[in-house]
This record gives sequence, C-alpha cells and structure tokens, in this order.
Amino acid sequence: MAVKGGVMERTETRRPGRWGWALIGAGVLAGRALLRRGERLTGRVVLVTGGSRGLGLAMARVLGDHGARLVICARDPVELEEARADLEGRGAEVLAVTADVTVAADIERLVARTRERFGGLDVLINNAGIIQVGPLEHLSRQDFERAMAVMFWGPLDLVRAFLPDLRAHGRGRIVNVTSIGGVVAVPHLLPYSCGKFAEVGLSEGLAAELDREGIAVTTIVPGLMRTGSPIQAEVKGRQEEELTWFALGDSLPITSMSAERAARRIVLALRRRERFVTLSWQAKALRLVHALAPATTIRGLAWVNRALPSPRGGSSEAVKGMQLTSSLVPSRWTVLMNRAARRLNELGGSLRPSPEHARRIQ
Repeated sequence: MAVKGGVMERTETRRPGRWGWALIGAGVLAGRALLRRGERLTGRVVLVTGGSRGLGLAMARVLGDHGARLVICARDPVELEEARADLEGRGAEVLAVTADVTVAADIERLVARTRERFGGLDVLINNAGIIQVGPLEHLSRQDFERAMAVMFWGPLDLVRAFLPDLRAHGRGRIVNVTSIGGVVAVPHLLPYSCGKFAEVGLSEGLAAELDREGIAVTTIVPGLMRTGSPIQAEVKGRQEEELTWFALGDSLPITSMSAERAARRIVLALRRRERFVTLSWQAKALRLVHALAPATTIRGLAWVNRALPSPRGGSSEAVKGMQLTSSLVPSRWTVLMNRAARRLNELGGSLRPSPEHARRIQ
C-alpha cells in the first residue's frame, strides 16, 4: 500500500519472474556445492607432523594433489627422505625436516626452516603419535610420560610456536588427529588413550579460543585404520599375543577403514573448516554407545580386557612389532595391513623388520 494525494492506493510488489527464480536457485545450489567442496589449498603451506609414513604420508599425498606446499617432519631421517622422494615424485613441493616434536630445539629449527623456505605457515596438522601396547602391569611411568609428550605437549608447543604465522592472514588452520581411544579408553592401550584424551581436550579448547581470531581448529577422531602401524608399535607383556590382537584389529575390513579414505576425509574437513569429525561407522557407534551408557560401555570393555592376553609371564621390555611374529602375524589374515605397511612406508627407515617378519609380510 502507498499514500498518494491522501488516498491509500495498492501498489504491485515485483516478484522474481521464472528466470529470476531459476537464477536464485542456481546461486543457492552453487553456494551449497562450494561449501561441500570447501576452500582451495593451492599454494597454502601445510605442515604434517609424522608425515613420513602411515596416515601422515597418506594425508601429505592428498594435500600435494590439491596443490599445497608441504612441510613434513619425523624423527627418522632415512624414513623422512624416502617420504620426501615419494611426494616430490608425485609433483609436490616439499620441505622435509628431521624433528622430534618433544624437543624444543627441534621445534625451533622446524619453525625457522619453514619460514626461511616458505615465509610462514598456513595450516598445522598435528598427526605425530606413538602406540604402546600391553597390560598396565608391564607399562612404566615413562611410557605414559612419552605418550603425553608426543600427543599432548608436542601439539601444544607447535601451536604456540606457529601461532604468529597462523594469525598473520586471518585464515590459519589447525587439524588435530586424535583417536577414538581419546574418547573411549581401550584396555592394553592406556598410555596412548591418556595422550589422546588430553589432545581431544586441547583441540576442543583451541577451537573455542582461536575462533575469534579467524583460526579454524578441526578435531579428528578416527577409529582403527589400515595404516600398517602395528609393526611400528612398541609391544610389552606377552608380546606375540599382544601384537596378534592389535594387528588383526588394524587389518580386518569389519574393524578398520582404509588410510587413504581417511586421509581424503580429513583434508575435506580441513577445506570445509569442520570442527569435529569422527571417522568410520565403528568409531561413531562406539562414541554413541559410550555417550548414552558410559557404565555399560566400561563393563563391556572390562569383558574385552578379560579376553586379551594375561599379564602373567609377560615382559616389561618394549619390542617393535616388526621384530615379532606369531602364527597369525604376518599372515594372510593380515594381508590388508601388510599391503598398507608397504604402501605407506611403514617398512622404511633405519629400523628394519626381523628376517622372518620381512619374509612373511611380502
């Protein structure tokens, strides 16, 4: 309605015509598609800790395919050089720095080398981790301290060190790769679970505090993945038996997901600025059950613990999985783990498998 000469007159409201509605609809669909696809990573500088093998290497490959400029770090220089050659062979621009995320001087050198080569960092992916397998009776305080150093203090120190870079352009990104073991404590993996629980808390807190600065923080909670990592685990207790249950869980399709599929989903979450992602239907189901019935979940895990190897007769010496063999590991039952280990450089580096393990994993 409008007033003209003191008389109220009806006015026509122009609505979009057929083509107008079509253009609006196309714009909405294009916006939704762009949101699903996420931001471009071309030219962005991305650091992947633990990027020389396993999930870290799988993520670095995907990031390189998206045009990111890569920084990878790991403790083993031989393994790191193999990963650098792999990534450069795929066309990626790579800076490889030998560094232990628990050592302050190594972090300082990593920061300096990154700034010298690329001028700064856009994305930090905290992926480095260690896994100690065995019952509590054979685990030491040092096992727990090392797990916390790698999976809590390391990520925190890296965030603090690179924060000026991440703030610089108002579009910094942090991805913390945690674990379902950081949401539900798993028997015979206590140091790992404690480290990952702390990392989940750190990641969620960072997401809340850094949001106002334009820094998006993504918490990734994977379930078991076929990375081949059991051969790199430090095993205590009844070592062959402990390796067997852990390796079978990592290899069987019903309990684990492909590392490459996990890597693609993590990079998509980074591009979409997602805040919290749980990977695999098994991990999602376990999280849901634990949230709805935590006491029942703990009772169930207590029964699982009874089925795991007894601590009696075990050793408190840590042995790498690749130095062990059992009737089932490596075998045709772990063929998916064996393939992943070869594909993702788990067999590279300074430490080589025992002759029997090497023969059977081929």
